[in-house]
Amino acid sequence: MKWKYNTKYPAIDDLRSKAKKRIPKFAFEYLDGGCNEDVNLSRNRSDIQKVELRPNYLSKHTGSDMKTELFGKTYDAPFGVAPIGLQGLMWPNAPDILAKAAFDHNIPFVLSTVTTSSIERISKITEGNAWFQLYHPTEDRLRDDIIKRAASAECPVLVLLCDVPTFGFRPRDIRNGLAMPPKMSIKNILQILSKPNWALQTLIQGQPNFETLKPYMPKNLNLSALGQFMDITFSGRLNEEKIAPIRDMWKGKIVLKGVASEADTEKAIKLGLDGIIVSNHGGRQLDAGQSTIKPLSKIAQKYGDKITVMMDSGLRSGPDIARAMASGAQFTFMGRSFMYGVSALGKEGGNHTISLIKTQLQQVMEQICCEYTEDFPNHLIT
Repeated sequence: MKWKYNTKYPAIDDLRSKAKKRIPKFAFEYLDGGCNEDVNLSRNRSDIQKVELRPNYLSKHTGSDMKTELFGKTYDAPFGVAPIGLQGLMWPNAPDILAKAAFDHNIPFVLSTVTTSSIERISKITEGNAWFQLYHPTEDRLRDDIIKRAASAECPVLVLLCDVPTFGFRPRDIRNGLAMPPKMSIKNILQILSKPNWALQTLIQGQPNFETLKPYMPKNLNLSALGQFMDITFSGRLNEEKIAPIRDMWKGKIVLKGVASEADTEKAIKLGLDGIIVSNHGGRQLDAGQSTIKPLSKIAQKYGDKITVMMDSGLRSGPDIARAMASGAQFTFMGRSFMYGVSALGKEGGNHTISLIKTQLQQVMEQICCEYTEDFPNHLIT
């Protein structure tokens, strides 16, 4: 597929600025914000940007290839679309747009349990290539049924989320009434009226819902009871006892997302998991925590030959992906960048953003004379 992007928006910051103008404030702040005082949100970015790469200009170089093998499949680039909750709140039909773009570009798309499209629909769009991220239910019956649906949908990889044992404390969302369920205050209604295109598209697509969870919700569930349903139905706190039966049940690959320590990496290896995603939930959970790039380097060096080590959180661009790969990541994922793209450009946003990031990454590889993605660590300045 050709990498075509809109030259009016040649940077992710351009998409972010456009998105801010196009969607209601409460939706943009849900997408853009971190937790508490946004310290870890900023630290993710600043620490990644400190990573430097060494070019080898006089070496023999015949070209760069960003194709990357992961779990037996060759992807066209070493990055994918991270799982994001409530995507349809930020832009109507967002998960479908991104899933289609990811499929067309041959990169992984990860569907969140709490986003606004179903396992079955995304599987159809991606011809069974989408990964599924499980937000752990409190009841084994519900857990087993969701996992069976993901298996029936031919999801090749199951992602277990471990970094949300409690909901992050997010002042913006609290001020905006964006707890579950969202409160349509006069302020929020006025914000919607000021974004007529977003309002029209939402009207056309319908009110966003947790589509994967619909079969488990009581009929005619009142919005005021939705928050209580979610609290009762799901527990984000994982441990070895909860993961072991999932490993026994799931025949495909399993990845643990949210790892931030060597201790949790060792437990993932002990449990027979196939990969980890070093992540701090985009700086949305623990403001006093480390940036993702800090533990990544140590984890990759110590355990990279025992388990597939990937990373998300704080990555926004092609150069960022190069920095993460040089620091030891075997693959990367991004969330906000793609949602900025869709919120800014609608149905064209997925293709635009993936094409833009591919173009950026290719330029970095050519610039530093990096032939294959696994060669990035050879260019890290330590």
